[in-house]
Amino acid sequence: MTAQTHDLDPVRQERFAERMVEVLNDSCLGYLCSLGHRTRLFDVLSGLPPATSERIAEAAGLDERYVREWLGGMTVGGFVEYAPDDGTYWLPPEHAASLVRAAGPDNMASFLQDLALLGIVEDQVLEAFHKGGGVPYSSYPRFQDLQAEETARVYDAALVESIVPVAPGLPERLREGIDALDVGTGQGHAVILLAEAFPASRFRGVDMSETGIAAARDEAARRGLANVRFDVADSAELTGSYDLITAFDVIHDLARPARTLSAIADALRDDGVFLMGDIAASSKLEENLDHPLGPTLYTFSVFYCMTVSLGEGGAGLGTVWGRQTALRMLAEAGFGDVDVRQVEGDILNVYYVARPGH
Repeated sequence: MTAQTHDLDPVRQERFAERMVEVLNDSCLGYLCSLGHRTRLFDVLSGLPPATSERIAEAAGLDERYVREWLGGMTVGGFVEYAPDDGTYWLPPEHAASLVRAAGPDNMASFLQDLALLGIVEDQVLEAFHKGGGVPYSSYPRFQDLQAEETARVYDAALVESIVPVAPGLPERLREGIDALDVGTGQGHAVILLAEAFPASRFRGVDMSETGIAAARDEAARRGLANVRFDVADSAELTGSYDLITAFDVIHDLARPARTLSAIADALRDDGVFLMGDIAASSKLEENLDHPLGPTLYTFSVFYCMTVSLGEGGAGLGTVWGRQTALRMLAEAGFGDVDVRQVEGDILNVYYVARPGH
């Protein structure tokens, strides 16, 4: 008997139909949230008392007609409150806490900018479903800028005070002065923060993106940092030796992740440490069913992480490669001592503190 001839459970059918309506509405709200972040409308609203669309548009320097329509969507979506008697809109502070730039790592609206970016490549991803292969990195405009913004929110709040200390003794060594390398550095914000916080240490960031490295060099120059350098380089072909190597949300994207992990192990000095921040998830699908960001992680994998790696003829690990696979690959690369740590309030990442040898 085929699935089509089974008797339908009308209650289950209705429940799923309602779920699909929720998906449609929430997907659309995601695009409106992206606009609210990019136009700074959330930030403007958070600083205003209940105000008309005219007043809000004036404060934001935007066209009133577009602002009014956006406010309509935000109101029916439950983000903004509306008083019909005087035609005013208000963003409750409890909502602003997840929507404005001042919220730092708690600002979820920033993530929703990625929706439009993923939509741009949907046709190419569809073709990869039929033909295999993947989508090249060059197909993602603004990717470097979005990544820099998203990671900066976390690094600014937690890198020096919360993430670095997950490796015992590392803050002390950085204060004394060591050689450090950041793999897949992007626009180099993490390296710049560390270079400022630990002036006695020497930092290098490498990435395959020439535009990312150019931006990192410009930022380092603006801040007058003499203890940092940035190079366009392949992370699978590292040069030099280091006391600390970091890789934040990058290994699962790579075409040659196993080779990169081996290169990192080879580049570490005997007492060196590899600090790898990557997605907090299981390698087993059944253990991700209740993950608070589960659908998001698999979506990003299909639309970016997995397909970009496959587009380079790579491993295609995907965003949800998971803890078990990460630990196995670290062991295979020569890391004999690996500790998995979490940072309070970070639901996206775990941090692997890995040392070579026994």
